[in-house]
Amino acid sequence: MAPMTLADLVQELDLTVRAGEQDLGREVSGGYVSDLLSDVIANAKEGDVWITLQIHQNIVAVAFLNNLAGIIIVNGRQPEEATINKAQEQGVVVLCSSLSSYEVAGRLYKLGVRRQT
Repeated sequence: MAPMTLADLVQELDLTVRAGEQDLGREVSGGYVSDLLSDVIANAKEGDVWITLQIHQNIVAVAFLNNLAGIIIVNGRQPEEATINKAQEQGVVVLCSSLSSYEVAGRLYKLGVRRQT
């Protein structure tokens, strides 16, 4: 299966792009689901797309620190304005979905996005 890009995920999952439009060509090498920032710092891998319901600007710092492909905010939640601004400054892609974390993760898996071990 061909590698998925963030642009592919936007199209396949009907995601809304809130920041980082210029980096949608980035490949997604895996996925990680967590709402605990310290857990993501310790366990998410470079190139993962991170699924969370957190909306504050600290998510951008975590994604930047771990060089994640991007962030998908779920449950119809929208990032705070400071989060969008920080993401634009740091070059972090922030996407939004009306779906739950469970549903987004399942759809990513079905699309062939697998967690790298």
